[in-house]
This record gives sequence, structure tokens and C-alpha cells, in this order.
Amino acid sequence: MNFDETPEEAAFREECRAFLAQHGEQKEPGRLRVTMSTMAEDEEAHVKACRDWQRTKAENGWAGLTWPEAYGGRGLTGLMQGIFLEEEARYDLPVGMFAQAIGMVGPTIITHGTEEQKQEFLAPILRGEQVWCQLFSEPNAGSDLASLACRAVRDGDEYVVNGQKVWTSSAHVSDWGMLLVRTDLDAPKHKGITYLLVDMRTPGIEVRPLRQATGGAEFNEVFLTDVRVPVANTLGPENGGWGVAMTTLTSERADIGSGHGMGWDTVLDLARRCGVTDDPVMRQKLVELFTSYEISRFMGYRIRTAASQGVAPGPEVSVMKIAVSDRLAFQGDLVESIQGASGMLWGEDANDDGYWQSMVFTGQWMARIGGGTEDVQRNIVGERVLGLPREPSNDRTTPFRDLLK
Repeated sequence: MNFDETPEEAAFREECRAFLAQHGEQKEPGRLRVTMSTMAEDEEAHVKACRDWQRTKAENGWAGLTWPEAYGGRGLTGLMQGIFLEEEARYDLPVGMFAQAIGMVGPTIITHGTEEQKQEFLAPILRGEQVWCQLFSEPNAGSDLASLACRAVRDGDEYVVNGQKVWTSSAHVSDWGMLLVRTDLDAPKHKGITYLLVDMRTPGIEVRPLRQATGGAEFNEVFLTDVRVPVANTLGPENGGWGVAMTTLTSERADIGSGHGMGWDTVLDLARRCGVTDDPVMRQKLVELFTSYEISRFMGYRIRTAASQGVAPGPEVSVMKIAVSDRLAFQGDLVESIQGASGMLWGEDANDDGYWQSMVFTGQWMARIGGGTEDVQRNIVGERVLGLPREPSNDRTTPFRDLLK
């Protein structure tokens, strides 16, 4: 692993700082802000601000840093992108809304898309013109994603899609969606899936926000009724969508594992303000959290080093996501314990306007579930890293039609 920055990387970091200083202010120390919007007008303004910032980055050559130059990127290493994300996180800038577009569907189109699809989608994505959502999970296909039953039937040059998706982040403000559908009932469940790119304004798509305990509605359920999708919008081969989806999920896990958000020092500051840093038990827990952050940091160095050498991410992203998930679970309980009885408060009555309750305690589940749950990641590590045998099952060879209830 490489720990020290080369002169080239150090110069690039200074270049990042110069660009960011022109367009934003550094975050105020100790100022924490709840970014889960609960009001429609606030959300609309947030989406616009994110689009504007993404367009600014594209116009100045700071969007899609690892993407090929032929498609608007700069062809830089993953290490260089990590440096930019670290610096961007230090500024008060609207950086949300494009994780699915830039970090997930973009790399998937680059890997599996036709030249026509690359020309149609990649440049608009980089310019912030397209917000994307991930239409993967279903009511009966969450952790076992390959059990999805949303059906697509070929009708000439179109697919006719019927089914339901759920827990779809940002579907209510998205322009396009990554849609997994069942196109062959006679194939085993992993073999009969197709990956489609769908315009969210297509007739027959109904998005219903799911109101959360926080008051917000970032997640949605999506109903598709006789939705017509051009066959030209198939990403990868028909019935070969499972492999394409794995590219998307690997990118999602790597993005979650990178963890360019709140750091350990922020939790330490909360502990100091709450007057618990002299408690020996609390000090031990803080050290445990610090250790977890350091483990993730060093694992990140390993993945970045491999990426800079042209090695594609593999099962190690699952290891990193497990580490992040475990930390988020421990951290969520810890910040509530630090606050004591104040941890039961909400909104303006709570510490930092409820940041810890909204973003850390309840917000942990988005990253822990997104990209595959901890149990799914442990199965991947067990089978692909440790070489353990698969759990016995017959659904991998049985035609999907015979699995239907």
C-alpha cells in the first residue's frame, strides 16, 4: 500500500483546494447541518443547488475524474478522485443527488453500454442534467435481489413492464432509473434478468413517497403499469442483466465504503461538549470508534492503491462496506449514549438541531442496507475470499417459473 502522497498527488490536492475555494466556503468547525429535507420546497431547492454545483464542476473539468476523457472525464486514478472528495467534503457545498448517476450508472454504462448509449447519457450525467435512481429492490426481493419478479415482455422494439419496486431513493425527483426486470421465466433466477434504462417520465410510472419516522421521505415505492421501454435502452445483453447489476452494486459498495463524511473528531467534539470524556468507559468506547475509523482509512488506501495500478475493485469492497456498517451501528448507539437523556430529543430541542438523531442514529440504515446488507457482504467474503462453500439451495438451477408462489 502507498501511504504518502507523491509530489504529483500533493500538487493535485493544492489544485483541488484552489478550485473549491473559488466556489464555496469551508465548513465552520463544530457546525453540523441536517441535510435530510422534510419540506418539499426545501428539497426542490436542494436538488437545484446540487444540479448547479455538478454543472459547475463539469464546466471546469472536475466531474467524472476517473471517467475516460472521450466521455468528458479526465482519466485520472481512483486515488486522485479520493483526494478531490476529501477536499470537497471540507467545504459547505451541495454534493448530494448524484451518487447514483456519477458513482453507479455512469461506470456501468462505460463498462457495458453501446457507443450510442455512452454518447446519449454520459455527458448529460456529468453536467448534472440527469438525476438517477436505482429500481432494484422489490417487496419480495431485497437481500435476495435475484428473486425479483418485475416482468418485462418484448413487444416489437419495446418492452412492456409491469411490477413494483420499493425503497427507491430519490425516485420522486429523478429523471432516469436503472431498472432490473425479469425477461425469461424459464431460466434460473440469476439468468433471466435484464437491465433497462428507463425515463422516469414514461407513462405508467407512479412514484409514492414512503414517509419515514424522521418526517422525511427520501425513499419511495414505484409502481410500473404497462410501461413501455425501448429495447435500445437495454444495458448489456438481454437476460444478462445480473452481471451488469453486479458492476453497479460494486460501485455502490465502494462509494459507501469510501465514507467521505463526518469524521471521528466530530464525535469527540460532541463528547467534550457533553462532558463525558473523563468517564473511563466512555473513553474506551471513543478509542474503539477511533480504531474503526482508522481501519476504514487504511482499507481505503489499499483500494485506492489497487485502483491507481489499474486493478478493478473486487470482494475487498465488501470487506470495507462491512467495516463501515459495523462502525455506523456502533457509532449510532454511542452518540445517543454520549448525549444521555438529551438523546431522546428531536429537532431544534436536541443538540445541533437534531443532527445526531437524524443523520447518525436513524440515518445509519441507508448506508448499512444500501449496496447489500451486512449479511450479504459476509456471504460474498466467505465464498469469494475465504473459499467457503455456498449454503445448499436448489434455486440457482431451477427455472424461475417453478419458484413462483
